[in-house]
Amino acid sequence: MTITVICDVLGKENNGTTIAAMNLIRSLRAKGHTVRVVCPDEFHRGEKDYYIAPTLNLGPLNGYLRKNGVLLAWRNKKLLKEAMTGADAVHLITPFLLSSQAARMAYGMGLPLTAGFHCQAENFTNHLFLMNDKIANKIVYRSFDRHVYRYVDCIHFPTQFICSVYEHEIGRRTNHRVISNGVNRAFRPEKREKPDELKDRFVILFTGRYSREKSHKVLIDAADLCAHREEIQLIFAGCGPLEEKLRRRARKLPNEPIFRFFSRREMTEVLNFADLYVHPAEIEIEAIACLEAISCGLVPVISDSPRSATRCFAQSDKNLFECNSAADLAKKIDWWIDHPAERESCSRSYLGYARQFDFDHCMDEMERMIIENAEDRREAR
Repeated sequence: MTITVICDVLGKENNGTTIAAMNLIRSLRAKGHTVRVVCPDEFHRGEKDYYIAPTLNLGPLNGYLRKNGVLLAWRNKKLLKEAMTGADAVHLITPFLLSSQAARMAYGMGLPLTAGFHCQAENFTNHLFLMNDKIANKIVYRSFDRHVYRYVDCIHFPTQFICSVYEHEIGRRTNHRVISNGVNRAFRPEKREKPDELKDRFVILFTGRYSREKSHKVLIDAADLCAHREEIQLIFAGCGPLEEKLRRRARKLPNEPIFRFFSRREMTEVLNFADLYVHPAEIEIEAIACLEAISCGLVPVISDSPRSATRCFAQSDKNLFECNSAADLAKKIDWWIDHPAERESCSRSYLGYARQFDFDHCMDEMERMIIENAEDRREAR
């Protein structure tokens, strides 16, 4: 098949949406499909089957977007026509301006159309300081539906959680499939020794973009409240606009946290020598980072936020803490430090649990969704 994938935002693989998009693209190509990619990233210009869209110009807000590592595509009917003509199917990654135009064009051309759901309303309203405004979030979801998803034959939801949220907000059922984005096969348990400078410390890892909804500050404050604060070493794997603020907040800790972006190879090493994984994010569609951690045998402690799918990964109350409560998180961290045998037992349990998120299985399901949707459309015609 020839499949056109529309990416309003792509960029480097330093965030969950881009990683999910590139995993799908590489997997489909490995299965023998021709995959055309429409994106706004100039560094892909000249690469086979890449179509480079113009970028959205927001004037004085362009600097803010760059600071957040975001490059948004602008509409281009001629480019989309070229990329979609002769395609057997079209798949959208995010519900923004380029995908909105692509959705209407694909609908008009009679092309089978599927779309991923990789953006919570709060990921958008967060930048407008309206993350907790229910009306603003409802408006965003209904805008997604009106401009994109109502044209789509089948929606890919990474979790049942976000499917239920979206259907509730728009007031109707959707034709959809729930498929995890999958954990790359590189994330497996391996024997790794801590670096010499960390050998005497209890290493706690959190992987996530340095942004407000990820709630890094809760983990920083919790580490400061822990009875074991002197031995705790925090590692914040990622990047983002709040790095300097988080560094300042962490100055009160006896051990300076490590803030940096890790390559996939480096990430597997860190995951295999860390002692505990904490996921304090308040807003989360799936959190592959948490799944990568448990796939390497790390025990997670997760925020019980009702706006996060990650809480569903908890196997007991010891794997959950009260959302935004540094005091409750500190108690859970101290408990896991004081109970190494229970931590080892929980680790083994999570290794079995993680098998359902096998990358190859998830990519097979994504391919099946796109192919079966295309076949259904042909039969309907």
